[in-house]
Formats: sequence, structure tokens, C-alpha cells
Amino acid sequence: MKRVFDIVLASLASMILLAPVVLVAMSVRLTSKGPALYWSDRVGRNNVIFKMPKFRSMRIGTPAVATHLLGDPSAHLTPIGSFLRKSSLDELPQLWCILKGDMSFVGPRPALFNQEDLIGLRTASGVHTLRPGLTGWAQVNGRDELAIPLKVAFDVAYLQRQSLWFDLRIMWLTFIKVLLRDGVTH
Repeated sequence: MKRVFDIVLASLASMILLAPVVLVAMSVRLTSKGPALYWSDRVGRNNVIFKMPKFRSMRIGTPAVATHLLGDPSAHLTPIGSFLRKSSLDELPQLWCILKGDMSFVGPRPALFNQEDLIGLRTASGVHTLRPGLTGWAQVNGRDELAIPLKVAFDVAYLQRQSLWFDLRIMWLTFIKVLLRDGVTH
């Protein structure tokens, strides 16, 4: 049921958001050197690595690490990078990953391939069996501000409580958070 929901909603969202996606892609290309999309290696369901696209918000040559590990993250942002991140527009290309089956709308956010501490804790608690999400319970409870053990605790809570109604609640809370630009530090 969840997979059917993901496919239907991602298909509709892709059609509705086609014009904004094109505008964002053009804006990224016009304001910085390099491609509009950045493809990062992410950890998916059962710890399988997949390529996840985002609109590029960081300059070419930025190290492939979690943003909080950069000395001064704002120094690496493109001219529109901060806006893309705070508005979550950088996440729109992930609709492709939902359609492809690498991601779901709701689940734990996919870890970077080199976030060994996060991957290890998720594996130990069984969270790695979930398909990663565009949003998740941890995102609506702190997003970038959460320490990794707390993020995994929210992921475990999602694993134990997952249902269509819980997913809809998380999606609604995500919409509110994005509207208020709440929880984004860079």
C-alpha cells in the first residue's frame, strides 16, 4: 500500500512541480558554475548504496561530508544555496528516487555513504530495513539540529509506529516546517 501511495503521489507531484523544477534548475545554472544537479552516494534500504540527486546548493569542490562537519558551511554555498536549502527546493529531484523505488516519501533520511556512526546505529536498531524518505519523523522533530543518537531514536520510533496515517501526519508537519523554514541551520 505504501509503495502504491508513493508512486501515485510522486507522479502527481512531478507533473505539478515540473515548471518550478525547470526554474530552479535554470537558476542554479545561471548563478554558479557546474551542473544543476548534485548526485550523492546515499545509504538506502538494507544499507545498499544508491545515487540521490539534489539541486546543487554548494559550490563545486565542496567535500562530500555532512554539512555540520564543514568548518564554515556558508562559505561553500552557491548564491542561491541558502534559499534552496531553507525552502527545501533542493530536495525536489528526489521525486525521481521515489518513483524508482530507492526512496519513499516518509522514512529515515538517507545517510551519506561515509556517515558510519549514523549507519552503524541505524543498523544495530533495525532502521536500515526501512526505505529512506524524503522526510521523516526525525526531520519534523529537529531536522539538522538533532544529535545522531537522538535522530536514530526518532527513526526507531518511526519503525515501531509506521502506518499510512502516521506518514500523512509527518507529511503535514513537514509542510508546516518547510513553510516556516524551521529547523534548517545552513
